[in-house]
Amino acid sequence: MRFTAENAESAEAVLCGLGGLCGENGAITAENAENAEMELNEVTDQIIGAAIDVHRALGPGLLESAYETCLVHELARRGLRFDRQKPLGVAYKGIQIDCGYRVDLLVEGRVIVEIKAVARLEPIHEAQLLSYLKLSGHHTGLLLNFNVRQLTTGLRRLVNALPE
Repeated sequence: MRFTAENAESAEAVLCGLGGLCGENGAITAENAENAEMELNEVTDQIIGAAIDVHRALGPGLLESAYETCLVHELARRGLRFDRQKPLGVAYKGIQIDCGYRVDLLVEGRVIVEIKAVARLEPIHEAQLLSYLKLSGHHTGLLLNFNVRQLTTGLRRLVNALPE
């Protein structure tokens, strides 16, 4: 849904219902917006913790698909909701085009996770995740490269224009 002045009332209802950003009187408050950001940080912390557990168990050297399968198992164990291999269309002149893009994981409907198993992360990998963030309208993404000795060296958190 695109929020405009004409649908501001329904937009606030969506934000209140889905994001928990409303106070007692139904108004969106700065305090609740800050809490939502804190929750976002908690979600990314949980994803990173799950990825570290997978990497500790498997180490480097496997295919992306193996890490993805194990990571979704670990996310499920932690009670996190996710979509796997979620199609991502491109909006062009008012039409939605399926270009074959797939988001590896969308966790809690908020964080895009792009999984890699490469010798090193390159700028093109970050550009891919940023493109997915822009196309999807999501703001936070994690780029996880499992083909490293220590996962923290293969981890990037990218943010695309967080809402104010």
